[in-house]
Amino acid sequence: METIQLIGIAASIGTGISLLPQLVKIIREKKAENVSMPMLAVLFMGLVLWVIYGILKKDWIIIGSNALSLLLNACTVIFSLKYKQ
Repeated sequence: METIQLIGIAASIGTGISLLPQLVKIIREKKAENVSMPMLAVLFMGLVLWVIYGILKKDWIIIGSNALSLLLNACTVIFSLKYKQ
């Protein structure tokens, strides 16, 4: 595997799990009043476009990392709505 691919994989993992700390915090505290829904909506749209781009380019690193981000984003939205007060 080339260095450029390893960098892409590492970047994808970092980006893919970037929402995980926020999601864990929401679930632990059962509070989400400070979570910005417009930011999550914009991020969601960007991630959808990244997945489409990855599919068109047949790039599994882009598809996988952004699909993971989409899943975490969706979970963050769901738990934020559940725990908004």
